[in-house]
Parts: sequence; C-alpha cells; structure tokens
Amino acid sequence: MKRLALLTMLALHQANPAAADMLPGYDRFDLTADHRARPVATSIWYPAANPTYRAPVGDGPIFDPTFAFIGPAIAEGEHPLVLLSHGSGGNADTLGWLTSGLVANGAIVLAVNHPGSTSGDSSPRRSVDLEARANDLTAALDMILADPAFAPFIDADRIGVVGFSLGGATALGMAGVRFVGTVQDTNCSTGPEAADCVFFRLGGVRFADYPGFEGDARDPRVSRAVIVDPGFGGAADPNSLQSALQGITLINLGEADRLGAADVGPAGNNLVNRLPDANYVELAPANHFTFLSTCKPGAAELLEQYEDDPICTDPEGTDRAATHGQLIDAIASGLGL
Repeated sequence: MKRLALLTMLALHQANPAAADMLPGYDRFDLTADHRARPVATSIWYPAANPTYRAPVGDGPIFDPTFAFIGPAIAEGEHPLVLLSHGSGGNADTLGWLTSGLVANGAIVLAVNHPGSTSGDSSPRRSVDLEARANDLTAALDMILADPAFAPFIDADRIGVVGFSLGGATALGMAGVRFVGTVQDTNCSTGPEAADCVFFRLGGVRFADYPGFEGDARDPRVSRAVIVDPGFGGAADPNSLQSALQGITLINLGEADRLGAADVGPAGNNLVNRLPDANYVELAPANHFTFLSTCKPGAAELLEQYEDDPICTDPEGTDRAATHGQLIDAIASGLGL
C-alpha cells in the first residue's frame, strides 16, 4: 500500500507538464495471431497528451534505455502509423531511440518482437521465415486498427514500415518485394553475401527449403517504406521489383566496411536502381551495428571479454548518438513525417 501511494503521488506530481518533459507514451500488448502458437510481444509508442509515471524501456546490461511515460492518454488528432521490424536477435524495446524520435515527429510506432528471431529466441531456421515476420506486423496492424483506444488517433491513409537488417528484408516483403531461395543459397556459397550467411550455415539452413522465405507478404495498407541495411537484397526476385511500392527509401550505414548483403548501392546488389523511384541515403562514418542503441560504459569491453560481439564497436570517428539523430531525420523524411 505504501508503494502504491508513493506511485500515485509521483504520478500526480508529474501530471503537471511543467514538472516533467513530455516524453513519448508507451504501452505493451500480447498479440494473438493465427500463424503463431503463442502470443507475440507487441509495443506501441505514441505522442502523449499528458504525463503519467516515467520509466526506462529497453534497459539491460549492454544498451542505454529510453524513458517514456507508461500508458498516458494519446495526444489529440490523427497520427501517421509506423510499423517497425527489428533485426536478427534484436528486439523492439532496445530501438527506443528510434521510436521516440519518430514520435517526436508526430507518429505512432507499432513494433513486435518476432518469435524465433528476437533476443533470447533466435534460431537460424525460424529466422528464414520472412513471411511469418511480416505477418506479425500485419496482425499487429489489424489489432491496433480495431482497438477503440487507439484507432481514432490513427491516420489509416498514412501507414509506413521501417525495417533494419533482417527487419529490412521483412519490410521489403511488406512493400511487395519477394525473394528467391535458390538465389540466396548460391549467394551464401559464392557471392559477396557469403560472409553474412554464417549464422544460417550454423543452423544447416538451405533457403530453398523454406516457403516462408519466398512467400508473398505484401500489405496494401502500407504506403511508405524505409529500409536500413537490409538482408537478402541480392536474392530479391526481379519479377517483384517493378510492381513493388514506389518511392522506397534505402539507407546504408558505412562505406567500405558495410556488410555485403546490406549494400543496396550500385557497388552492391543495386536495389536502389532496381526498385521503382527509390531514394538512397548513405551515412558515414558508421557500420551496421551503429543502428543499435547507444551502449553503456564498459559494455564493449564486457562483450569483448565474454562474447567477442562487435555490437558496441563503431568505426573510428563515429558518434553513435549523432548518427541516430541523422537516421531519425532520414527515416522521418522517407516516411513523409
């Protein structure tokens, strides 16, 4: 009872906008989807009408958290909706730097933790199923558009998708791009993408054996797409590219050190010129992992000691937080925010 009373007092104190900065609103859902055996963890970030209590989202031993108000009322008006797909082994909450930045540009952001390719639940075989990943977001979209608490605040004519890495391939699928398993198998053997296939080879994955890799995942409600360092671009089906969503924004992080599969520029898989009216943004100095949240002091050394994981290591001269600011601007522009 004492703790409840204290939280109530804090909430009342923060209800005065002059007493606290207006952080984004944040809430969680358990999404029930026909294609998943268990509920899918789903989160939503949105412009808040008023403060509630302030809490860290995405906190852990490696990444800095993002602070949000939990469950406040939604700011009046209709807001653009952005669907967000994280990368392999990632999760939605650790991308709070991006979701909060898009909220600051007026958007509502809806994200999921994709089963089989999220933190603590990342399998090479399950990560291949791009159709299931896209269906996670389609089901989340269905849910939120039917939710009386959120639907009145969503502009259903302004729905976009953002994806990073494996999430980039997922977002491309929602925009109408399909992939060819046999081509990806070849790329993993001999092409410039071979070095990026280690995770899948460890699982004995043969892409051609997985129908979900080649499935049609297009969602016609999506009218904008921003893709950051996507996987599998070299295996995009040429027959799907010209009928895909027009005006997709493609973003590459880094220059010579970028991952082979993620290079959508003319020196890579050239998606930028193969997709209709695509826009291209390149940010450097940076690398693939610069997209992830800023890391806590000592996190890089901790990862080097125990996991030899480079996710906190940027190229010399990189300011990860400043690059995040550039990414927010580029993504917001690509979404028409």
